[in-house]
Amino acid sequence: MKKLVFYSFILLNIWCYGQKKVLQAQLVSQNIIIDGKLNETAWESAPIASDFITLEPDNGKPAPDGKKTEVKILYDNDAIYIGAKMYDDEPSKILKEISQRDNFGTADLFGVFINGFNDGQQDFMFYVSAADVQGDCIMTDANGEDYSWDAVWISKASLTENGWIVEIKIPYSALRFSAENKQTWGINFFREIKRTRYKYTWNFVDRKVGTFTQQAGILSGIENIKPPTRLFFMPYASYYLNAGEGQKTYGTIKGGMDIKYGINDAFTVDAILIPDFGQTKYDDQILNLGPFEQQFNENRAFFTEGTDLFNKGNMFYSRRIGGKPSVEPELNDNEEIAETVQNVNLINALKLSGRTKNGLGVGILNAVTEKTFATIKDTITGETRRTIVEPLTNYNVIVLDQRFRKNSSVTFINTNVIRNGHFRDANVTGLVWDLNTKANTYNLSGNVKYSTINASEDKRGLFSTINFAETSGKYRYSVGSDFVTKDFNPNDLGINFYTNYYSFYGNANYRILNPTKLFNSFRLNYNMYSEFNKDSGKVQEFNIDANVNLSTVKNNYYGMGVTIFPVEMYDYYEPRADGRYIITPKKINLWGSISTNYNHKFALDLNPTLSIADEPGRAAFGVDIGPRYRFNDKLLLTYTFSLLKKNNNKGYIDSYDDDDNEATPEIIVFANRDVITYANTLSGKYAINSAMTFNLAVRQYWSSAENKNILQLDSDGRLDPYPQYTENKNSSFYSWNADLSYSWWFAPGSQLSALYRNNASNFERVIDKDFKRNVTNLLTNDALKHIFSVSVKYFIDYNAVKNKIRKRA
Repeated sequence: MKKLVFYSFILLNIWCYGQKKVLQAQLVSQNIIIDGKLNETAWESAPIASDFITLEPDNGKPAPDGKKTEVKILYDNDAIYIGAKMYDDEPSKILKEISQRDNFGTADLFGVFINGFNDGQQDFMFYVSAADVQGDCIMTDANGEDYSWDAVWISKASLTENGWIVEIKIPYSALRFSAENKQTWGINFFREIKRTRYKYTWNFVDRKVGTFTQQAGILSGIENIKPPTRLFFMPYASYYLNAGEGQKTYGTIKGGMDIKYGINDAFTVDAILIPDFGQTKYDDQILNLGPFEQQFNENRAFFTEGTDLFNKGNMFYSRRIGGKPSVEPELNDNEEIAETVQNVNLINALKLSGRTKNGLGVGILNAVTEKTFATIKDTITGETRRTIVEPLTNYNVIVLDQRFRKNSSVTFINTNVIRNGHFRDANVTGLVWDLNTKANTYNLSGNVKYSTINASEDKRGLFSTINFAETSGKYRYSVGSDFVTKDFNPNDLGINFYTNYYSFYGNANYRILNPTKLFNSFRLNYNMYSEFNKDSGKVQEFNIDANVNLSTVKNNYYGMGVTIFPVEMYDYYEPRADGRYIITPKKINLWGSISTNYNHKFALDLNPTLSIADEPGRAAFGVDIGPRYRFNDKLLLTYTFSLLKKNNNKGYIDSYDDDDNEATPEIIVFANRDVITYANTLSGKYAINSAMTFNLAVRQYWSSAENKNILQLDSDGRLDPYPQYTENKNSSFYSWNADLSYSWWFAPGSQLSALYRNNASNFERVIDKDFKRNVTNLLTNDALKHIFSVSVKYFIDYNAVKNKIRKRA
């Protein structure tokens, strides 16, 4: 009898968890005040969403009675309203660190995930912490959570004697849904109890299935809503004061406006009329000794917010827009560059994005940059001339993304760059597919991309990839292959380094889905990758990797891994000459990672690395050490020291033509060098409240490459001594960045920010190994620049203004 009851209980749980829960939204006519109290009468009769289920670590287990959660939803013609009560039988232990928006720190969390099309493809996620901090993001299974997306909505969290409460108002302008009279949305609710790291959802999310967004519940009852016109203006004004040693101090005033317009319920147009990116984060520049450019993160909000469609197929690198000039000026004898620009100015930009009720997503992005000149000086006569380094340029991206069966998609992407005049144009077209079985157990993904460069000599290239994977269960695997032709080049509006190869790769992994006596999570990975030059068939890359990542029941994280390169490889990129290669030795890489529980006031991150090559004395080691201390819920300081040392590193330093040697007309010079890098980073946060914070970010960086002996690259890929080369090609680069900022969100979507910034950098061929003197010289010489700026951005809702005018009339 006991067994019968037990199996009946199991079957009942499987049946319940396999069904999508349904919550009925209730129409409200009274005004809902967002104060975290839920004291309006409309809340009393609204249906309740309860019986939350553990997401992790103990997936599938019902939430304990002492931690129950209750959620209700109301709606009117303007917005939906969410009221949530998070009960806690130990309310004094609720963690509530105050942090910046989208960075919840050490705090309990409540979230609501909404899919207005109920197609299982994309969730709009809205979070509120117990410290009343907001966060929002767009979530897809393919790309994860994108916190660069920001919406304008209202929330309030308040602590109670038996837990905490959240009250939220989400205007329809922050969502996407069809124009049907009866709405059916996908919805799920989320809660995290930070002190235990337990996470719960209202509708069961089975971690054995390789999808999150398709396991939501159903929100029904929203009918006959008449959403208002979605038209928003964001005017801004900025003041910049620039100063430096021996330089003229000057102030600059800037102003402009961003516009957001909802064409209909599903499509939105965003436009920058006059751009101002003066307060964006500095790039962390490094001493780049490799053959490829350094890739930077995008820090400009317009190019990060809601750009998930444009990132399909990895064809769009937004830093190309307003980046470095694309043309190197041609110099005559006795000429030098007297003045050039680091970045081209953006004139304006516009993007349209949305999705129809049939699942067709449309994205269009267009931007225009201005004609830009460099000043060239004759070193003998002193005369100057101007030459174009970037013509008037138009950048365009078009995306058509068709979703079907709630878990699959096929996407068409085109990127196009048109430069005025005789300068080069570029176009890349791609087809991307992401196909899943009905049960989300297997996935077939891939893409085909074709690039065209229209210049003095037209070039066309192809990139294709295909990947098959099992995506559910404890044991999973994937296999894939790439094929890239030599002339594939998406770099006018994308970024790609490696061409002219084909590759094969695979992965197998094991994970636990429920905690054990020792671990909350545990994952073991095995990877293999092989890459061959398309013309010669030589091995460009071959490695075998194994790693393990786990978190203990005390919420400490540990990771470790080993990568073996068991054969010599042929590097066709480092020589920077067509058809030439250098043979790189066998080697082994080891790494480890420790991150202690951030719930404690003091925590530590530690990441050591070691690389040993099959070549005398050639090795590298490094370490990142990052202690952090949370003084209280308002003040947090984090420090990171990074060290990387490469002994007997072999790298390119120069090349020139040798007219006396027909067999190898180009001499390629390498150096046997020691490379050492130090970086110190200090960041801090002091939060006055959830809307007002001070932030500190300081980075000191120094890297040097000291050449011990000079080598010549032979035609067979080996290196021989080359003592006749006497030019000094040592490298030393050091930089300093310091930002102190104040941010105040004084109204929804409206922000006042003040920033003091100083920065300096210097590159030299002489290496001074006195670390203190290097830093001191950098901070006291003329290179140090100071900038103080104040910026105000104000969010204006067309409907709110219209209603106020009507009331006054």
